[in-house]
Amino acid sequence: MRVYVPLTLSGLAEARRTGQLGTGPLVAHAVTPALREWYLSDDIEELEYAALNRAALASLRLVAADSGAPRRRVVVAADVPDGAAIVDPDRGIDPAALGEVRLAGPLPLAEAASVHVDSADAEADVAAAAGALAAADGGDDDAQFVVDGAEDHELLWYATQEIASLVGAGD
Repeated sequence: MRVYVPLTLSGLAEARRTGQLGTGPLVAHAVTPALREWYLSDDIEELEYAALNRAALASLRLVAADSGAPRRRVVVAADVPDGAAIVDPDRGIDPAALGEVRLAGPLPLAEAASVHVDSADAEADVAAAAGALAAADGGDDDAQFVVDGAEDHELLWYATQEIASLVGAGD
């Protein structure tokens, strides 16, 4: 099963340093039954793109919570064994948790298939969206418009071999 793990660039640098994503139960996104029902598609590529976008929104939340993190969303795609990613039954029907899954422990960075990161030209929109998240969550339509502005930027695809250059580490 393909999972999409939301991070920040700081989190990606930490994963590169430690060799793993997270330290314990890990929240990721995947094609879940609830996501399939919400998206109304049987096309697996479209569904995986939807899961990636849900992870990008979760990454935006991480960026908003970390004032020191660069204002770019980061998602790591990885393949895990079927059954390793569990849908929380208490959150499965929550619209905010569409596609959300939990992994029991950390995920080795070596399991990563690719990394998806905003380009530098998205930083201003991501910063504005991070600042508007709380108001958007509260129902402010203008703030939601700002959050949607970040979602207008496509995440760029990177091979795992490019992580060092993404986090500014010279190898």
